[in-house]
Order: sequence, then C-alpha cells, then structure tokens
Amino acid sequence: MNKDRPIFIKRIVSGKKAHHGGAWKLAYADFMTAMMAFFLLMWLLSAVTPVQRRGIAEYFNTPLKNAIMGGQGSGMDSSIITGGGSDLSNPDPGTTRMSEGTQRKVGLDEQTLKDAKVELERRDQVRLHDLQVKLKAAIEANPVLRQFKQQIRIDSTQQGLRIEIVDTQKRPMFALASNAVQPYMHDILQEIGKSLNDVPNRIVVQGHTDATQYAGGEKGYSNWELSADRANASRRELISGGMDEAKVLRVIGLASTQNLNKQDAFDPENRRISVLVLNHKSEEAMMRDDPSQATTFSNSTGGTNSANPSLAAVVPGPPLKQAAP
Repeated sequence: MNKDRPIFIKRIVSGKKAHHGGAWKLAYADFMTAMMAFFLLMWLLSAVTPVQRRGIAEYFNTPLKNAIMGGQGSGMDSSIITGGGSDLSNPDPGTTRMSEGTQRKVGLDEQTLKDAKVELERRDQVRLHDLQVKLKAAIEANPVLRQFKQQIRIDSTQQGLRIEIVDTQKRPMFALASNAVQPYMHDILQEIGKSLNDVPNRIVVQGHTDATQYAGGEKGYSNWELSADRANASRRELISGGMDEAKVLRVIGLASTQNLNKQDAFDPENRRISVLVLNHKSEEAMMRDDPSQATTFSNSTGGTNSANPSLAAVVPGPPLKQAAP
C-alpha cells in the first residue's frame, strides 16, 4: 500500500559454457601440412630416375665442411648451393656441371648404367601400354571401327606393340589383287595414324598375302610386289591420318612367308597389314642393321619361313589376269 516502497526485480541469467580454445585447430593444421609434405615427397621420388636419385644421395653425403667452406667435391658444381654430384637438371646419365657452368661427361659405374637402361626400358613399356589402351578405347568409342574390331588385333611382342588389320572372306581390306584401300580400311588406318603421334617410337609397316599365286608365278608381278604395294599404301593412309612421316622406319612386303594360319596358307586372315611400333631396343638394332636382331624380328611375327624381312621387293608392273586376292 506504500507507494514509496522500492520494488526489486530478480532476473536469472543462465551461465554460458566456457570457451575451450582453438588448440585442436592448430594441431589439425600441422597434421595436414605434414601429410601434404609427405605425399609431395613421395610424388617427387616417384618422378625422378634412379640416376637422379643417386645424384641427390651423393649431394647429401657431401661433408658439411666442404659444402660450406669448399673442398673436394664442391668445385664441380655451378649451383648457388655449393657441392658436387651429378647434374640433376640434365636427364642424361653421367652429366656433371663444372664451376664455369659448362657440362662434361664422367665415367659411370656398371650398376648406374644398368639402372639407367632398366629405367629407359620401363618408360618405353609404359608408353606402349598406354598406346595399346588408347587404341582399344578409340575402337570401342568409334561406331564405324567397332564393327571391325574382330579384324583389328593389338598385342605386345619382344620388338614392341604390334597392330594387325586382317582380312576376312566378306571384308577384304583391299580391292582384289590391288593396293586400292577399301573405305573401312581407310577409316581404320586414319584412326591409328592419329594415335601413333602420342609416342616417340618409330614404326615398321608390313604387308602380308596368302599363298594364292598369280598366273605368271614369281617371274612377273607376284605376291612380293603386291604385299609391298599394300604396305606402302597403308603408310600413305597413316600419314594422311595425321601421323608424322618421319616415324616410318621401314616398309616391308613379306608375301606369304609369315602366315597367321600355318595349317592353311590360303586362309583369308593371312592377308593382313601389320604396324609394329618399335621399342627403343629394337629401333636401335634396326638402325644398326643388326642381322641377329633382324632374324629375331622375322621369327616373332608369326612366320615359319626364314625370309629376310628387311628385303621388300617393290617392282612396278601390271598384274596378270588371274590374280590372287
């Protein structure tokens, strides 16, 4: 009833939870940084060659005194950071930088040369395997080529990657007794020509026929000339499809000396075009014209005869009336 009496209002405010801080965020950030550095290190180690890894190891084995004050092993390098060892900026094994910035070749031990050779062969195999996968994918993706995939055979040999386009009774690749390319054969070779530029390897184009002889036998225009003409026609189609013309190392006509079907020399599948993408070892052997390597190359392509594959007879002349397909 007394209006002057003070009125007290009590308000209860709920208490807030204490802040726990952001220490866990710092720990998590440190962890992620360490993981990123680890995977980056793994990636760098997988990208360098054994020769480069050996050079890195030699650098870190350089004594600290020599690295800071100079000494044996430090005067061979033109880098800002003193120290000796192989030149990691040059992919050629055995290259060492001099103090004036020039380069020189030094002798490598046998193990280093062996490691470099193994690494070169491994890279070569990876490139050819990737090409094989790409060609098969291109055939599956192209509706025109997909219907002819049974006639396209891609496999690996000791000499490299072999791509073969074989005949069937209903689908010959060329006109009868001629090097005139059929339209679907044109599409196949055009697609292959585009893909061959993805690798630096050089190629050999081989032409094969069955055993059906011309009326004049071997004296006139024969299966030797026909197989060589068809191989050369295939070379032109590959180049028109976009392949670099410098990639062709040899164009060979083998007639019926290397049949796929050894039991039936007249089988249509013996008529085929082979495109061999050479690996580094086979290319070097052919450039040296090594007879032993040439013999091995002949045996690996499925033939039974011992004809020299490096001899491709290209003798112009009109075919006789009765001609082999």
